[in-house]
Formats: sequence, C-alpha cells, structure tokens
Amino acid sequence: MKEKNSPVPRRQFITSAAVTTAAFSIIGCKKTVSVPRRSSGIFVGEGEHKFEVINDWVALPDKYTWQITHNVAVDQNGCLYVIHEGDENQKDHPAIFVFDPAGQFIKAFGSQFQGGGHGLEVRTEGSEQFLYVTGYQKLKAFAKLTLDGEEVWSHKAPMESGLYPEDENTRTDFSDRKNVWGRNHFLPTNFAFLDDGGFFVADGYGSYRIHRFDKEAKYLSSFGDEGNGDGQFKTSHGLWIDNRGDESMVVVADRANKRLQWFSLEGVHRKTLDGFILPANIDQYEDMLLVPDLSARITLLDKEDNLIHLGEDPEWRKEVTKDKMAMRRGPRDAWVSGKFVHPHDACFDANGDIFVAEWVATGRISKLQRVT
Repeated sequence: MKEKNSPVPRRQFITSAAVTTAAFSIIGCKKTVSVPRRSSGIFVGEGEHKFEVINDWVALPDKYTWQITHNVAVDQNGCLYVIHEGDENQKDHPAIFVFDPAGQFIKAFGSQFQGGGHGLEVRTEGSEQFLYVTGYQKLKAFAKLTLDGEEVWSHKAPMESGLYPEDENTRTDFSDRKNVWGRNHFLPTNFAFLDDGGFFVADGYGSYRIHRFDKEAKYLSSFGDEGNGDGQFKTSHGLWIDNRGDESMVVVADRANKRLQWFSLEGVHRKTLDGFILPANIDQYEDMLLVPDLSARITLLDKEDNLIHLGEDPEWRKEVTKDKMAMRRGPRDAWVSGKFVHPHDACFDANGDIFVAEWVATGRISKLQRVT
C-alpha cells in the first residue's frame, strides 16, 4: 500500500510534479505539449470542492467513433486513456484512445476489446508503465498491455476458484444469452492494486465475487457473494485500496445495493456506507475518495467519509432516470451543460482535476477543473 502521507491518484502512481504548463517529452505518448486552461463558466460544488466543468474535453478523429464510453485513466505524464465498449461487429476499430494533457488525440489501439471493453487502469512498475484492461460481455478476460497496446499477458476466468462451469474459458458459441450472463460466469469490471504488484479484480457482472491475484496474475483467493447483507453484493462494479486510515482496506462500489463496502485485504467485512444511488467505481486524491454515480452525479468522500455531491440536481436526475435509454442513446440536445447523464467512471489527475467517462452511446468525456 502507498505511504499514508503521500497518496496519489489510482490511475497515476507518479512521483514527479504536476504537469499543468510545463513542456515535456512523454514516454508512450511521445509528444511535447503545454497545457492551456480552458474555460466554460459552468461550475459544480463550492469552496475547496468547486470545479469548472468542461464537457466533451476530448474528441476523436473523423475515422473513429465513440461506442459507449466506459472508463478513463491517466498516466504519470498526464496523458488520458479512454476505453469504450465498442461494437463487436467492427472488429478492426480500436477500443482504447490516448490524448495528451491538452486533450489532443495521439493514438488508438486495442481492437481486441471491441464488444466488451470495460475497465482501464495505468500502473507504474519499476521504470515502466502498463495498462490493465478488463473485457466483459463475450470477451470474459483481463489483460496487461504496454502503453502502446502490446499485450504482456491475458487471462480468462480463474477456474481454480471453483465458481465457473468447465467450459467457461473455452466456449465460443454465445448465441444463448445464458452462456454470457449469470452468477456462474466471469464478467470482470475493474481492478485495485497492492504495492507488491498483486491486485484484485471485481467480477462485477458475473459471480459478484472479488478475486485476488499475485503480481504474476496467479489466482490466490476470492470473497463476497450475491445478496444485500454485509459482505454480499449486487453488481460489485468498482473497487479501490483505501489507505486513509490505520488499516488499508478494499473498498467496493456495490452498485445495485446503492452503497460502498470496506473489507480487510483478506476479505473480512469492516464497514458499509449508504447514501449513494448507483456507485460505479472509486478513485483517490490525498484524503479524498471519488465515486462516479451512474445516476447523474459525482460524489466525493472526505477523510471522515462525509458525502459531497457534485452536479446534484434531483429534477435533472428524474429526467435521466425516467427515460434512461433515450438519454443514453441521445439526442444530445436533451443534455444540459454541466449536468451529468450517466457517470460510469472517473479519475483524478496529479492536480486534483477530475476526468469523467459517461455511459452514453455517443461518448462523452468531461473534465472538472479545480477552482483554486
């Protein structure tokens, strides 16, 4: 776990200073940039938690299209990585896109995740950085890539857990939906990392279990079950290693149960916090946790776990909720600048700014710039 006095964003793990205006050479992004500050005049939050909202922070070249944006990650040089679910019928279309700190497109790769691209993390290991990716739907896999998209390894369901049918990792016929979805299938969603290189994977759409692996991706153990009691989940969608207290714990976004749950690293339940709608994932900056909520808001938790909602608007949320699929699939002219539709993932950068990926068919990545 990270030093208690020097926490850094989950997807950044950096030791260098913030990269707001300096010019630099980016390994993996290979572009020299300076970062101008954009302005929208649209704000959420207040006081030390006030942010200026820049919707559609990044755009794709005309040859590519967004296909339901899912997750975001930032590397140690401030470059932004975005994964979308992708259309499985467009197998040559990339699923992962990279932008420099100014929001300019750099490159794309990851067509193997088309049709199921989901979780995305950047992790520094020694002198190198790597991408960790989950694929759900018919992909049923998690993988480690270089920042240029070269595969280091890829794995499917941990059969040692005893949770999955014998053919879970060999089946190729998915014409029957029962072969894709269900508590007996592997549909991984997100990662959380330990300092020793080991990690947890949430089987958020499958068994609902949390699986633990060592740094070589060898399966170690699992915890959790289906239900609404302590230690049980209904869509264990996101997770994070919370080291803000005396004990480092795994905190899980138990989405359909509308709550967060904390566990020891061995999977023993420690505490539960309600007050969410559909919490989707978790990130950390200093002593602040960040929780994107699929139901039209972003939530911050201070060191005492007080909830600070950003973009909170009950009336707007009613509009999003009552016509969810229409909102998700457009038209965009129904959206309101500065208000969220379906935040599916969010992460901090080195400055404490926030990037938000929304679960919408036309794709949207927003930046929340801290007002200091």
